[in-house]
Amino acid sequence: MGRIFVVELDGRSYRCKFCRTHLALPDDLVSKSFHCRRGKAYLFNNAVNITVGTLEERMMLSGMHTVADIFCCCCGQIVGWKYEAAHEKRQKYKEGKFVPERGRIVDETEYSSEVYIDTRPSMSDGED
Repeated sequence: MGRIFVVELDGRSYRCKFCRTHLALPDDLVSKSFHCRRGKAYLFNNAVNITVGTLEERMMLSGMHTVADIFCCCCGQIVGWKYEAAHEKRQKYKEGKFVPERGRIVDETEYSSEVYIDTRPSMSDGED
């Protein structure tokens, strides 16, 4: 195998819920109104730091599509799928787009306010 090079996105981003790796920018968000078996999903024009699985024919809520699961390149968790081909003309706009599942990604603002406070007793440099 090879070395993994991770792309760091500038500004606010959507990240892998499991390892916080950058996956997509809000500017690439097309729609928040997608649904999957496990809940909500988002449609993006672009995604980074993912690996694409094997193509398969899958019956989706909107009809038959050729899709591939997408995985976080760092932790290997499945984060959603990619539309490779749509069989219906009105669904062609999805081709080449990425659909991370909402339950598997986090918006950077959801956890950026987390602060770690060390409550363990400690000594300062002056105390020995």
